[in-house]
Amino acid sequence: MIKGIGIDIVHVSRIKRWMTIPGLVERYFHPVEIADAKSRGSGHALSLAARFAAKEAFGKALGTGLAMMKLKDILVRNNRSGKPFVILEGTALGRFSGLGGGVIHCSLTHEGENAVAVVIIEGQGEGL
Repeated sequence: MIKGIGIDIVHVSRIKRWMTIPGLVERYFHPVEIADAKSRGSGHALSLAARFAAKEAFGKALGTGLAMMKLKDILVRNNRSGKPFVILEGTALGRFSGLGGGVIHCSLTHEGENAVAVVIIEGQGEGL
């Protein structure tokens, strides 16, 4: 059963601005996400923009927004074939579990200067 759906769009220029402010990227992204993005070379900002959109979409799918969660506790990675997936740690894992948990599905895309993410939370029974 689908328990929540979220979507978000981020302009890459926003992330490029953040990259000029010391410590800001590290505030919102897990070190693993930053390393993954840097490995993409010139697509660094686009990769972070898509991941930030996924974090925002996750909050919308929860139905609570991102209150009481650190954004860097929501990691967006890609498996070997490129499929994105979400890993929750710390505050995000606690909030998600407290709302009933479930399976998180994530899709990322980009076109030009925009990155978009969709997150679907699937689960059984009560919660969310």
